[in-house]
Amino acid sequence: MSALRRPGWLLAGMAALSVAAVGAALVSQHVYGMEPCPWCILQRVIFLAIALLCVVGFVSTRIAGVLALAFSLCGIAAALWQHFKAASSTSCALTVADQIVIAMKLDSLWPDVFLARASCADAAVKLAGVPYEFWSLALFVVLGVASVAVIRKR
Repeated sequence: MSALRRPGWLLAGMAALSVAAVGAALVSQHVYGMEPCPWCILQRVIFLAIALLCVVGFVSTRIAGVLALAFSLCGIAAALWQHFKAASSTSCALTVADQIVIAMKLDSLWPDVFLARASCADAAVKLAGVPYEFWSLALFVVLGVASVAVIRKR
């Protein structure tokens, strides 16, 4: 089996991509002034959960792959909901995304990363002509496909 096809390498790559996605979101926020909405914050949480699961996956790759796939599907749903529903709403306060982040106390523990600072309509921006949430969606799809590859490896 090629070294790049081993589940451990896939998990490491998935963890790196997930952390990089959150890093890119933080640069967008703190350097370019793109304030996040609650759904943006929820997607950050999901990316970090996937990264954590992938690190844990070095102990049990199949379980990590299944859980990472589940979180990837959650991320896909969050990105699609943000684009098709929340972005057209003038208020997205106290949505499911808010409730999850508040329940985890992430917004108060680490506000620079997890505090929503804009409405969904205000946070609807494009990067290279593509809605920002579609970049997130694409990465969640890549992570989901990689998760399936991890699950299928023996």
